[in-house]
Amino acid sequence: MLTTTRKRVYLACGHTDMRKSINGLAAIVEVGFKLDPFDEALFVFCNRKRNRIKILEWDGDGFWLYFKRLEKGRFRWPSVGEEATMILTGEELSYLLGGTRVDLKLKRNEIIQPKVV
Repeated sequence: MLTTTRKRVYLACGHTDMRKSINGLAAIVEVGFKLDPFDEALFVFCNRKRNRIKILEWDGDGFWLYFKRLEKGRFRWPSVGEEATMILTGEELSYLLGGTRVDLKLKRNEIIQPKVV
């Protein structure tokens, strides 16, 4: 189960091919990040359109692969460099993953604007 509070979070800047599964993403972690995919960490990847995220996590006896696809909106994602990796806190990851909900909610029609008298 995804736990963002106790683990280091490594974020792949730029975009990643979302056709990759566990083995492909683990290879990116090893070769691209120069890290061990078996560490107690979360490795986060996003597609080019910024509407899909995959998170790779080792839990001690197997890998978890979390996937989220947005129906509307986009994730705010750093594109510092396609090969760059950022280290985030669990709280920062939560903001990144939940930030689109705030943007979408503000654009919804049921938000009532105050009337100017």
